[in-house]
Amino acid sequence: MSRIQERMRARARELLAQGTVQMVIGWEKGTFWYLSPPVFITDAGECDRLVWDEFCANNLAKYLLDYKHTEDKIALFVKGCDARGVVRLLQDNQIEREKVYLIGIKCPGMKDGRLADALGEERRHEVPLVAKCRFCTHPEPVIFDELLGEDEGAAARDAAAAAEGRFAEVEKVEAMSPDERYTFWTSAYDRCLRCYACRNVCPACNCRECIFDRSQSGWCGKQMNRGENMFFAITRAMHVAGRCIECGECERVCPEGIPIMTLNKKIIKDLNELFGEYEAGIDLEDLPPLGRYKLDDPDEFH
Repeated sequence: MSRIQERMRARARELLAQGTVQMVIGWEKGTFWYLSPPVFITDAGECDRLVWDEFCANNLAKYLLDYKHTEDKIALFVKGCDARGVVRLLQDNQIEREKVYLIGIKCPGMKDGRLADALGEERRHEVPLVAKCRFCTHPEPVIFDELLGEDEGAAARDAAAAAEGRFAEVEKVEAMSPDERYTFWTSAYDRCLRCYACRNVCPACNCRECIFDRSQSGWCGKQMNRGENMFFAITRAMHVAGRCIECGECERVCPEGIPIMTLNKKIIKDLNELFGEYEAGIDLEDLPPLGRYKLDDPDEFH
């Protein structure tokens, strides 16, 4: 990945020095060898902080919301999932296209930092892909202003094979009995800390004010119990129904390892069966199935 990293640093330095953008958002090396968190650079002299390695898993799109009220133009490095997140924000009218400069990078898949910590650096080559990358159907950015490494071939992953296993976990749950499914989900959400990390990292969760920050609304409480936890989970899943870009960030950041994407993908699978195949965050002109109306939509409400 070193050649891409060199190009990233050179291009970021050029854009900042020319005043084309006022900030560059990418990844830098973290405290440990298996961490490459987001970095926000405003000084061309600091562009050597940028890295591109197998741990650049964070989806950077959500950070654009922190700067949407400024006049600054921001350059953002985007993998496939980051680019889909940008499309999501554009469709939701959360950001302005002319205020972002997108630098695309073909993604070979990112490794699981938690497992890397357990294995140790000497076994770095054994670290598997993070779950969200194993089933990624769009490793290349779907929207960009320029593409780095365009002459270096396609991303080294089989998107067709990923698509084949896209709903594997959902099908396992669907095969369970009702009692088994109840046990599966309650045991998962009994662990929920209500830390809202899943909501905070999600590009589709972009409401100006979240219902779960307003306990006085009467809809939700602050108690950490099964009922409140599952109400939060189901409400959030329905909020992103048809809008989830399958970046898997929610599940990746969950400190309790809750299978959040299994719930999200169950809804995606059902929507596809009802309204036809649809993948969110791919085409700016293609609205989510629950964000449009067609005369031949299923009508089973009476």
